[in-house]
Amino acid sequence: MTTATPERAAPEAPTQLPPVKRRNAELVMTLFAVGITLYGLIEAGLTRNGEMPASLFVYGVLFGGLAVLAHLFIRFFAPWSDPLLLPLATLLNGLGIAMLWRLYEATGDTSNGSAMNQLILTAGSMAVFAAVVYFLKEPRTLQRYPYIMALSAVVLLLTPLIPGIGMSVNGAQQWLNLGFTTLQPSEFAKIALVIFLAGYMVTKRDVLALASRQIKIGPLKVLDLPRMRDTAPMAAMWGFCIIVLVILMNDLGTSLMLFGTFLAMIYVATHRGSWIAIGLTAFFGACALIYPLVPHFRVRMVTWLDAFRPDVFCTDKYLADPDSFCQTSGDSQQLVEGLFAMAEGGMTGTGLGGGKPGFVPEVHNDFIFMAFGEELGLAGCMVILLALALLVERGMRIALASKELFIKMFASGISFLIGFQSFVIIGGVTRVIPMTGATIPFVAKGGSALLSSWIMLALLMRMSNNARKPAPQAIQDEGATQVIQR
Repeated sequence: MTTATPERAAPEAPTQLPPVKRRNAELVMTLFAVGITLYGLIEAGLTRNGEMPASLFVYGVLFGGLAVLAHLFIRFFAPWSDPLLLPLATLLNGLGIAMLWRLYEATGDTSNGSAMNQLILTAGSMAVFAAVVYFLKEPRTLQRYPYIMALSAVVLLLTPLIPGIGMSVNGAQQWLNLGFTTLQPSEFAKIALVIFLAGYMVTKRDVLALASRQIKIGPLKVLDLPRMRDTAPMAAMWGFCIIVLVILMNDLGTSLMLFGTFLAMIYVATHRGSWIAIGLTAFFGACALIYPLVPHFRVRMVTWLDAFRPDVFCTDKYLADPDSFCQTSGDSQQLVEGLFAMAEGGMTGTGLGGGKPGFVPEVHNDFIFMAFGEELGLAGCMVILLALALLVERGMRIALASKELFIKMFASGISFLIGFQSFVIIGGVTRVIPMTGATIPFVAKGGSALLSSWIMLALLMRMSNNARKPAPQAIQDEGATQVIQR
């Protein structure tokens, strides 16, 4: 009696996307983004004093050279990666440099930094970006260390509470004073936490998807509730975000980003809307309970809800008085001045250098979107929003193209993180939600935020390269255009 030997299955193609590199298209789009940056510098200089910036050539060579070097690195070490990611990051980073030059050099006020400092930070961030792309050949290896990543995230988030090195900025305890510089560890903790959540969702996906009972309205099923014992991860995440981040550290922005990313990732893993309903109910219910108990959180809420009240709109005269009522009721001067600045910009703006963004406090950090709104108008703001939306869309496209569940969760988690961070800060400065103190990815001043943004881009680049790379037989036959069906 003979037994049939099973035939060896043909190796599956790692993706359903067509094997197209499109590196030349990436180069053209990247150079176009650099051109927009230089045009912004020229416009700001001509508007301010009728002359092109004396440092235009330096900025053009340095920023353009960095962008081209990043493209060449991708061309050789991640040739199958998404061709739209680098141009989008270059555009956002370049617009940020152009606006910071307008805010600093054009006005002569370099007390809070300079555009050249931002360019140097960009160079360092791109170097780390290249290192991640080069050394992290297989992002799925990170799946082996979920709890190490979770511990690292917790340690990074808690270090600002250490006396001596932790420091408070605008009421939020989220910075480290290292002497020669400052560091915001939460920017790197959020990446470690996404890695942990991706690995955890892979191993616990089936358990989290189980339902204990259904809620119905007549014959219509509304929700499938999870089992109570399976809600422990959400309870832990909820407790950490509310108790540690909001109550102890006054860091509402990080709390919103991390909990929102957690809910999005658990929904992607389980497809259960009940997790979203339970999570949002628990989070906003806790916010309602702590409102009268946490002064910093109460100030944020009052500033948001009653921004135009005279006693909430604090000026320097009121802030100089420690007994002023607005010290405990709110400080909406920054928010209101920003809203009026955006209204002044209208549809097309006053032109770079033609506005007065200096009246808005901290305009180079949290409120840089207001400066774009005033000087580039609604049209310029839409460009930034569309670039951020495209980054998120390309990240989700990478998740859909990947066949490994961990990579799907990881890419979607990074994408959600970029999306939530953008929504949290832009929603805050436009008074859609309370102000949180986050920064726009790639755009605002700051080394920690800029570095974490380029690290997230490197992770997406590496994952997209592995997902888009065709099977070996497709690589050998470059003339075949339909080796892998879309």
